[in-house]
Amino acid sequence: MFAAERRQLILEMVRANGAVSLRELARVVQTSEVTVRRDVRALEAEGLLDRRHGGAVLPGGFTRESGFPQKSHLSTAEKTAIADLAAGLVGEGEAVVVGAGTTTQELARRLARVPGLTVVTNSLLVAQALAHANRVEVVMTGGTLRGSNYALVGSGAEQSLQGLRVSRAFLSGSGLTAERGLSTSNMLSASVDRALVQAAAEVVVLADHTKLGADTMFQTVPTELITRLVTDEPPVHDERAATELQALADQGVEITVAGPEPEPAGGGEGLGQARQSRRDMPLPGQRRTQPGGGAAGLGPPLRGPAVLAEGPGERARVADLRRR
Repeated sequence: MFAAERRQLILEMVRANGAVSLRELARVVQTSEVTVRRDVRALEAEGLLDRRHGGAVLPGGFTRESGFPQKSHLSTAEKTAIADLAAGLVGEGEAVVVGAGTTTQELARRLARVPGLTVVTNSLLVAQALAHANRVEVVMTGGTLRGSNYALVGSGAEQSLQGLRVSRAFLSGSGLTAERGLSTSNMLSASVDRALVQAAAEVVVLADHTKLGADTMFQTVPTELITRLVTDEPPVHDERAATELQALADQGVEITVAGPEPEPAGGGEGLGQARQSRRDMPLPGQRRTQPGGGAAGLGPPLRGPAVLAEGPGERARVADLRRR
């Protein structure tokens, strides 16, 4: 493929999706990330797109929201790894809220195996993923259907969440920065996500590395209310994503990073299979207080309807993520 053809395809992908990672662009045009980075730099010089931490976005400073068909084909491996780790935070008998998004949809597929779980959601995709889980109770919000992401939004959705209290909210979004926190491109979606946050004792954000440093129009969750971020390992060259992670950790956000687990020396069972390891960045200090509850991450998880109990047993020990 000639350079002009590559750049035209890159431009079409960015226009269709709003934001695309260098890794995804390289896969589609079948070349190296170094070559794609050079193409993106040339397109930026022409004012046709903007470079962002490990990717490219529409010009103008704010990324726009992609539709579900485009989102579902982006960063699929990263979303799977994030969902695997996030599911490990949920114990038997808990009550959680799960927002709309393709990453939260992946999480819902894994939550189907948690017995006694109650999931409150405004996402038709999340509800569909749990529809045949016999031991999981699904509670849908009211609201108006927003077809681009199959989510219920509006005053009906927000009112149905009033008076609700659960252990955790799992949310995704279009962008995440240490300065503004989680954000999205749609006002109605942002308003419902804020209502989901108010219903939870802890807030867990699921965002792959392409979202780090991206800023969109409507703030969903300010940084001080985010308990934990579950993300994937940024590429080695993506220093700005790593810097953003450190800035989030410095503000008290617990960072859990999904990365490939080293294979055992000398081969053995499981050799060559992709496995995920969990690595946490150390917290510099105490978490702040969540609205309507105790300190985030310190209180016991809330259970299903009318049941309060202590959380599941001690979580597996994890290694600290060392700064490169």
